[in-house]
Amino acid sequence: MGTGSKSGKRLTWYPKKRILYFWLIIAAGLSLWFWFSLPEPLFESPTSTILEDRQGNMLSARIAADEQWRFPYSKEVPEKFEKAVLEFEDSYFYYHPGFNPFSILRALKQNIEAGEIVSGGSTLTMQVIRLSRKGKPRNIYQKIIEMILARRAEIRYSKAEILAMYASHAPFGGNVVGLDAAAWRYYGLSPDNLSWGQTAALAVLPNAPSMIFPGKNDDAFKRKRDALLKRLHEEDVIDETTYKLAIDEPLPGAPKSLPQMTPHLMNHALKDGYTGERIKTTINRSLQKKLLRIIADHHISLQRNEIHNAAAVVLDTETGNTLAYAGNTNDPHGRHSNSVDVITAPRSSGSILKPLLYAAMLDDGKILPNSLVADVPTHINGYSPKNFDKKYDGAVPAGTALFRSLNVPAVRMLQDYGLEKFYHKLKKLDISTLNYPPNHYGLSLILGGSEVTLWEITGIYASMARSLKHFNSLHSKYDPDDYHSPRYIAKPDSADTPNGRTRKSSLFSAASIWFTFEALTKLHRPRQETGWEILGSSKKIAWKTGTSFGFRDGWAIGVTPEYTIGVWCGNADGEGRPGLTGLNAAAPVLFDILDELPAREWFDPPFTEMIKAPVCPKSGYLAGRHCPETDSVYIPETGVRTETCPYHEKIHLDNTGRYRVNADCEDVYKMQHKSWFVLPPVMEWYYKKRHPEYKELPPLASGCYTEEHPMEIIHPNSGTRIFVPTQIDGTPGKVVFRAAHRDKEEVIYWHIDKQYICKTRGEHQISLNPEPGEHVLYLTDKRGNSLKSRFTIVE
Repeated sequence: MGTGSKSGKRLTWYPKKRILYFWLIIAAGLSLWFWFSLPEPLFESPTSTILEDRQGNMLSARIAADEQWRFPYSKEVPEKFEKAVLEFEDSYFYYHPGFNPFSILRALKQNIEAGEIVSGGSTLTMQVIRLSRKGKPRNIYQKIIEMILARRAEIRYSKAEILAMYASHAPFGGNVVGLDAAAWRYYGLSPDNLSWGQTAALAVLPNAPSMIFPGKNDDAFKRKRDALLKRLHEEDVIDETTYKLAIDEPLPGAPKSLPQMTPHLMNHALKDGYTGERIKTTINRSLQKKLLRIIADHHISLQRNEIHNAAAVVLDTETGNTLAYAGNTNDPHGRHSNSVDVITAPRSSGSILKPLLYAAMLDDGKILPNSLVADVPTHINGYSPKNFDKKYDGAVPAGTALFRSLNVPAVRMLQDYGLEKFYHKLKKLDISTLNYPPNHYGLSLILGGSEVTLWEITGIYASMARSLKHFNSLHSKYDPDDYHSPRYIAKPDSADTPNGRTRKSSLFSAASIWFTFEALTKLHRPRQETGWEILGSSKKIAWKTGTSFGFRDGWAIGVTPEYTIGVWCGNADGEGRPGLTGLNAAAPVLFDILDELPAREWFDPPFTEMIKAPVCPKSGYLAGRHCPETDSVYIPETGVRTETCPYHEKIHLDNTGRYRVNADCEDVYKMQHKSWFVLPPVMEWYYKKRHPEYKELPPLASGCYTEEHPMEIIHPNSGTRIFVPTQIDGTPGKVVFRAAHRDKEEVIYWHIDKQYICKTRGEHQISLNPEPGEHVLYLTDKRGNSLKSRFTIVE
């Protein structure tokens, strides 16, 4: 009996225990389901991309990927909309746990009495859940699910977050989703700036977005809006005057276009991966409007010459922040690639890199600011650069060559500095368009043989200016972070403050930058670039123009301590136009922009990197022992490495002072000794045409001889390969041979391959048509001086 009794107890106990475990498991499963039932994130719909200025004003908008105007989630809900929507949709929002049983019972009663669904009884939280569960049918089962998920949402999110989710995802008719999009599409305003009448209209719209659509069913729409306004008035949310004014406000009409002040910056942001975000930029809205107006005004005049595209960017020099950004001209028909963002498009650099070479050579002690550089016909391995006006100065100060943008001196300077060295300097400056090795570009790199973007090159000029500006304040040191690309994403103000890291050197010394900018403040341009005088401004600015081969690109970059301006003009399809130069097309835009900016003081000289040194005023080199006069001027401290003046030498004259002599033909005590400025024959030949004050060397006295070389071959240099084109009539073209002699009365005898050709006096130039192949040119004068040059005629 006892055993049986115990067995009976076990039989009755175990089923109860199993049932308890069963319900515990069920409860645990339901708890787990409840806890993990809510998706994270709740909404995954694509959103529009919004650009704002630093104050939060909209600049541009781009529709979401699903063709809906759905702005990114905003946690801020305007107080007016909060009061209006809660009064209309859920007055107990802050008191219920996610669902309101009384509202549900009331809705159930109304639906039974009406014989159809006329009210859902959903709280705002339940509506958020329904919006997140797209496509679900509206039935009792789904309503129960919504109640459960609403309760879970109330646990996860605060009331403010739930309200913000509703405001961001509620439907407002058509393809407009969310309060932000609705405010802009229907009223052209931000939600914060809506009136009570406008706010009430948007508060009732999600309740029936398909029926109450702006411009349709206006009577029903107005009744709902006015009823809400009346309730707000009765609840003392708005006063009598506000109520009367609000009900008289018009309903929204057809959707408005959203602002598109920075369409190309929008493309830039999308390319950088900022899709579906609300982006606060560094753009100055007022300056942006002015820039767009300036570009539009110049577009009118540029089109007369079939120049259809232009772009400009304005940077804050101190931070590198982008203040204004116009990536192209506006053409509503889009006939000329106006959607292309030219600011980020690679274009031939023209002469815009020349200041970087000038600064680099100053840094290395290769030149002084005004050292004479050769400006003569130049042939280097088959490459023959030409100046814009096809003329030569013979010799020109380096600073003058820079601001006159002379091509031949620039090429010769690059050869002296080193092509690979300059190429790697550009790489360090983060020019991303140098996709080939240095030899691919050759010496034409300095004349537009490579491509750059307006974005990067303007950023480089701004970085140089920033480095110079900070040098003195950092106690003659450099902040390595001063060199960076332009920025357009707004950061906290603290992000722009120095981090305390400094170095003793930088990509360019402050002194080399200062002398470069000083050279670029001189507005004189070559004679063919007429019109620069009218571009003068009382505001001091360092500026440089550039023109690419074939008149395809016109550049202008300007720098002040506060602003850096970059301008490009041309045709996006690469078509060149006569007169499309940096000076004629881009510079006027630059100076119109400058006129809209405040002027302040200029850069302080970096005296700790400068020394005073005796310089020959005639040659610009360090004064040598034969320089008759010197100037004590500031030069970069690296300038002490440059050579002394090579163009002043001591000459000996007879007692009449008319002839040169030496100890082999004249007694020393009868000689006069003078310092004389002497250029090499080719440089002299061109220099004296531009400088009538130049004094040629007196002739040698009869019976006197010298080891100097009074002749130079201008063309062809030894090793030159010459391609002779066929003329229009089918006959072979001719090669022009040139030489220079210090004695203008001297006769030169010309031979090719030891065959006598002719003799010349004064202007030593002949035209011939040698056979294809290798040849040797021989020149001799009456005094027995001789030269030779090997060249090849390419068939």
